[in-house]
Amino acid sequence: MQHYLTEPLTVNITSTCPNCEGGDTITDFSNGEEICIGCGCVVNDLVLNRGMDAARYNSGGGVDSRRHGSGARNSVFDRGLNTIISGNRDSSGSHLSQGTLQSMRRLQRQDNRSKLNESAMRNLSVAMAEFDRLAYALNLSENVKDGAATLYRKALTLDLIRGRSIDAFVAASLYAACRLMEVPRPLSLVCDESKRTKKEVSMTYRLLLRELKLKPPIDSPFKYVAVLAHDLEITRLTERKAITILEKARKKKGLIGRDPRGLAAAALYLACELNGERVVQRRVAKRAETTEVTLRNRYRGLKKALGIV
Repeated sequence: MQHYLTEPLTVNITSTCPNCEGGDTITDFSNGEEICIGCGCVVNDLVLNRGMDAARYNSGGGVDSRRHGSGARNSVFDRGLNTIISGNRDSSGSHLSQGTLQSMRRLQRQDNRSKLNESAMRNLSVAMAEFDRLAYALNLSENVKDGAATLYRKALTLDLIRGRSIDAFVAASLYAACRLMEVPRPLSLVCDESKRTKKEVSMTYRLLLRELKLKPPIDSPFKYVAVLAHDLEITRLTERKAITILEKARKKKGLIGRDPRGLAAAALYLACELNGERVVQRRVAKRAETTEVTLRNRYRGLKKALGIV
């Protein structure tokens, strides 16, 4: 007897039921349906499960992995759904004859050429290689890389890349994905690893925001504290003290309209001062990519907001 592990139902709050206009639906991947919680109406009967196949066990108790594999990924130029023609044996395990082997090699060449025949596929082939290089250099997760690749594919569909640099769009897409997912990677760091200048990448980033109607969240100083503390080799105790300082300042509305990196640097500098940990202003400002004047102004502003003399 074979046993199957089925996926649980997932609640979706983005769809709207056309019958009762309810906003809550349940997605049943086993039947490929999206069902309204309120009235039971089937909102969508063509739901695709893009995840891995359910675990399948054979009669011996082991896992039968013949149908297993990762789902479609936007970070691969063909989404990982490619077909590979290889091998020199037939279905029974016998060696192919010389004539059949030559025919299979011709089919293999034609198959490989057909995958890169269109200009869009050639563009994606170059872009995804650059995505892999940049994501590795910036130490980004697969989730961020996949989100950036999705933005790049949207730009390619809207024909925004024609006549423009592929490398600039890759860097801008990665930076946009970092902003949308609140991953602390400044634009200057992305441009340092990119093959294009900061001016070109920033112009491309603004083009993506305008054409794709992206609305990234406002940066918070909290997400820069850990990165700065690691770069400056500051202790965890002082890092937690800096976060406490920012939380108290936020409650007193002392963070409004201020540069998040400058606030994070000032909070760390103030925390080092309160904990007796030595650190140089110039080094803190350089790591935070701000000026010493800005650091001192934010430092005085935090002390005033917290009532520290």
